[in-house]
Amino acid sequence: MSLPELLSTLLLFLGAGFLVANVRVAWSFIRARRLRPTALLTWKGSRPPFYGLLMLIGVVLGLLVAFKLVVQGRSPLQVFGEGMMFLYYAFAIPLSLRIARGFYQDGIWIDSGFVHYSKIGGLTWREGVQVTLVVVDRTRSLARSLIVPQEHYSEARRLLHDKIASHDLNFSGRSLDLGGHDERDDV
Repeated sequence: MSLPELLSTLLLFLGAGFLVANVRVAWSFIRARRLRPTALLTWKGSRPPFYGLLMLIGVVLGLLVAFKLVVQGRSPLQVFGEGMMFLYYAFAIPLSLRIARGFYQDGIWIDSGFVHYSKIGGLTWREGVQVTLVVVDRTRSLARSLIVPQEHYSEARRLLHDKIASHDLNFSGRSLDLGGHDERDDV
């Protein structure tokens, strides 16, 4: 296999991976739109570090795809990898930032997706430069985080306290079973 064929195959595999990422972001956005009416406390997602650089990568990839299609006359299949990367950097990242993070009637939209209250096995707060809610997934034993803006911190704590009191959120017998005390104090 020659080097150009190897690079073409590699770009095709990269394109497939970015296609999966693009579909995942699109699905998350559609799901978030459906959940919007059940929002209890939400805020706009924060931009990732080097957001400007990510947008610049999107612009460069867009120019590259246009150059290959228009000037070089390549087929769309030959620019599939670069095209999927362009869609990810130019559209999927900004689209993911439009998903409101926070608390909904049935769960929490954390930075990496939605978690139903029934799947939460533990919660803890990390207070520092920014306030972060760490959510432990009951089924996967995986900790994920949600950055909570300072102005929403007390309301978020109260909301979690109320969810525990109404038994929408229950830790008993799972990863946060701390013995004979009120679970609401854990939040």
